[in-house]
Amino acid sequence: MSEGRKIIAANKKARFNYFVDESIECGIALLGTEVKSVKSGNFSFPDAFAEITNGELWLKGVHITEYSYSSVFTHDPDRPKKLLAHKAEIKRLQRKIDQKGVTLIPLDFYLKDGKVKLTLGLCRGKKQFDKRAGIRERDVNRDMQREFRRGLQS
Repeated sequence: MSEGRKIIAANKKARFNYFVDESIECGIALLGTEVKSVKSGNFSFPDAFAEITNGELWLKGVHITEYSYSSVFTHDPDRPKKLLAHKAEIKRLQRKIDQKGVTLIPLDFYLKDGKVKLTLGLCRGKKQFDKRAGIRERDVNRDMQREFRRGLQS
């Protein structure tokens, strides 16, 4: 983990439901009350995704609750948020998501030098048998670790 990086929230279901081909770091354009809500962890993104519209990267499906200590000037909790990335990187991502079955999913939100950033994954969906194989592999590894610990204790 790099210096000055604090993970706020991670999307655990993303790695279970998708194969992550590559990941990129993006900034996110937030309003003042949104930043305070995100820093306090008052947001959810289980069904979030990103899409490219008119050459810009937008994050949709993220719910950032209103900041409880703000005045009348609050934000819309479900508004689409603009993601900040280089233009060449957005064009490269556009070419990749034009392929069938590829989508952009947020993997985690974190603070880097006081700024809110997110890791965006270029993902392909898993089939049901892929998920079962992952569960089986995790169970086998857990059993091997358990047996290994028993062998060390004897």
